[in-house]
Amino acid sequence: MSGALLSLDIGGTSMRAALVEDGRITARVQAATPKPSTPDAVIPTALALAAPLAAHAAAVGVACAGAVAQGRVTATATHTFPGWIDVPLAERVEHGLTLPCRALNDARAAAWGEAQVGAGRDTPDFMFVTVSTGVGAGLILGGRLHLAGNGLDAELGFVSVPAVWTPGVAVPLLGDLGPLEFESSGTALGRQATALGFADARALCDAAESGDVGAAAIYARSAAMIAWKCADVAALLGITRVALGGSVGLRGGYLERVRTALTHFPERYRPEVVHAQLGGDAGLIGAALWAGRSP
Repeated sequence: MSGALLSLDIGGTSMRAALVEDGRITARVQAATPKPSTPDAVIPTALALAAPLAAHAAAVGVACAGAVAQGRVTATATHTFPGWIDVPLAERVEHGLTLPCRALNDARAAAWGEAQVGAGRDTPDFMFVTVSTGVGAGLILGGRLHLAGNGLDAELGFVSVPAVWTPGVAVPLLGDLGPLEFESSGTALGRQATALGFADARALCDAAESGDVGAAAIYARSAAMIAWKCADVAALLGITRVALGGSVGLRGGYLERVRTALTHFPERYRPEVVHAQLGGDAGLIGAALWAGRSP
């Protein structure tokens, strides 16, 4: 499909719309995500945000958190997106903007963007991992984006790891195990930062990179958990490169610690780990490129 493509990225804090041409963003707008973030609040706001750009586009791609299957969205974090159960997002966007629409989970969209024009180019077996508010991922296998029928295509944040998270969280612990997202995400680092007297996750990461022993131990543990699961996916699926994105994953110190942790695994289970080249725009660009691809 030729011409500009419209992209819409719906997040828990903000939503962004952009025009993408030849893999580059040429125009963009942003707005806060309504609270509470119900479908009937979020979707009209997203359509209003994207409408001024729609006249210049041939199709629209939507990146959204949650499980996305056949254009329908079910939230995996219901406290962030209440009421999102089997919501026909692609259909509603297509009707509202009168453009052909395809929808993807936001991490899967970012994986596709990185695979096409970023860190995953010329890498047929590739994974994108975002470490930010949560932990998300997308898989490229044999050059194709992996999409499961139930929308759980690469929910890396919900695989189990040894837990130190405090009781009372929304997802119950599984004995001595808990979700990776509860141990390694920016939210997890923020909770542990507060316990150590730091203002937030960023302050803890800064302190760790400056040599604070307590902060460094927590920071290294988060990175080691991510490295462990990257090694697991390499063993299962043969991925050879991983691109890290997200506010935590894009830190130089975090990348260094993930790479260090991987040295403890057998060489054949150590994918190359790099930073996402498209940064925070990976999902926007990926959603647009997905909308423009041939059936």
